[in-house]
Amino acid sequence: MSQTASSPKRKGKSLPSTFIIKLGKFVWTSMWHVMMSQLAPRNKTGDYIRPESFFRQQIGTDKTHAYPAVAGRYRLYVGLGCPWAHRTLVVRALKGLEDAIAISIVSPSPTEGGWVFEQADEGCHTLAELYRLADANYSGRATVPVLWDTQTKTIVNNESADIIVILNSAFNEFAHHADQDLYPESLREIIDRWNDKIYHAVNNGVYRCGFAQTQEAYDKACNELFSVLDEIDATLANHRYLCGAQITLADVRLFTTLFRFDAVYHGLFKCNRRRIKDYEHLGHYLRDVYQQPGVADICDVDAIKRDYYGSLFPLNPGGIIPSGPDMTSLLEPHGRESVGREAALS
Repeated sequence: MSQTASSPKRKGKSLPSTFIIKLGKFVWTSMWHVMMSQLAPRNKTGDYIRPESFFRQQIGTDKTHAYPAVAGRYRLYVGLGCPWAHRTLVVRALKGLEDAIAISIVSPSPTEGGWVFEQADEGCHTLAELYRLADANYSGRATVPVLWDTQTKTIVNNESADIIVILNSAFNEFAHHADQDLYPESLREIIDRWNDKIYHAVNNGVYRCGFAQTQEAYDKACNELFSVLDEIDATLANHRYLCGAQITLADVRLFTTLFRFDAVYHGLFKCNRRRIKDYEHLGHYLRDVYQQPGVADICDVDAIKRDYYGSLFPLNPGGIIPSGPDMTSLLEPHGRESVGREAALS
């Protein structure tokens, strides 16, 4: 009998047993729910509930105001990956406030469980420490953006919707583009209507998809998201911007979500029914806003992917950051200069 015939066959490694698979799934699912409850608070049906902002003070043009509009006094703390913080950077660029309001950049740290500074700022190493510096009794989340008063060492406002309104009007004395009103009185009603709809279904809607903890919650959020995106796309067929011929705060608030959509939300947040570039009008509209003066300079897709894929461990345990998509198409001509012009002249 030959050696080959008598030798036992080598067996390859088999898949884990059914018991190991079920145990692993149970442990991981349990841990996932615990981590998600800390990352994304939910209601009883698994819907993501975004916490309310705490600091809601205003900047006054009157020099006797507690927080008067003074160039160089205030600082914006932002994370480049955060769409809410990105709004404030876009308005700062569109208004030309770079010389009047400084910025400090923080980055998410999975090990710290929050935003951290590369170098100590105001004697703080984390954004949570900065919040406690402003209010020693504060126990809520330390989020960006933050509008910080360097004189009184406190947070004026940490609600992005408030901050972009402040930046649009309070600092016109120091703005290079003071004549660009992103929240004109004549359009405020329609701007506010779009903001309410877009916040729930799109800005927060992508998070409601990504952070949903039940199939029912995900399906509801996903249906609402793409229903409103379809509505916006139809509107943009006859309007260059959401509210007509001029860019407004409604466009700013939509833009920062659209810019992240194909790179992050489409895959990581399971918003994969359609890409923005697949829409007839939304993709061109995205390029239009991106090509506004100063906007492209504060859009960092690599930082965005690094922050989302590298920091949201429950959604991407391996921490692998995808190489795509190619964003150079945002520099191509958008062809929207004449959209809505004929209707406006008729």
